[in-house]
Amino acid sequence: MISVLKSLWSDQGNSPDAGTPDPQLAVAALLVEAARADADYTVADHAAVVHLLQDMFDLTEPGAQALTRKAETAQADASDIVRFTRVVKYALDDDERVALIEALWHVVLVDHHRDPHEDALLRRLPPLLGVDDHLSTAARRRVEARARGAE
Repeated sequence: MISVLKSLWSDQGNSPDAGTPDPQLAVAALLVEAARADADYTVADHAAVVHLLQDMFDLTEPGAQALTRKAETAQADASDIVRFTRVVKYALDDDERVALIEALWHVVLVDHHRDPHEDALLRRLPPLLGVDDHLSTAARRRVEARARGAE
């Protein structure tokens, strides 16, 4: 999952517009959005976001912490998630967007509980990211299977 996203960052040469978040920040903000969806942003949620960002972008722990803090602010200040989904939809290819859906489910399932607000968010995000329902469902099932195996 993570290796698919890593390829995106090696070819980033274009500067984003001033009002548009860069793809790393957009991905991080969506992960924070998923972590906050149940209105209980725990230390475990924060740690999951940091760990995923380290893996996705080959960041050091301090670098991932800094990106997470920036994403927390961007997510809290955003009026909606479309500014992030639009960047991600056009910056990532199909496989990378499916890998992001898996990462989002990973964050949601950190507490081993699916809150209705988390479910609603993860039903709303795939179409905004250009991910087909079948692929999104398959991504969720893979993450749930890994979570069951880790228990």
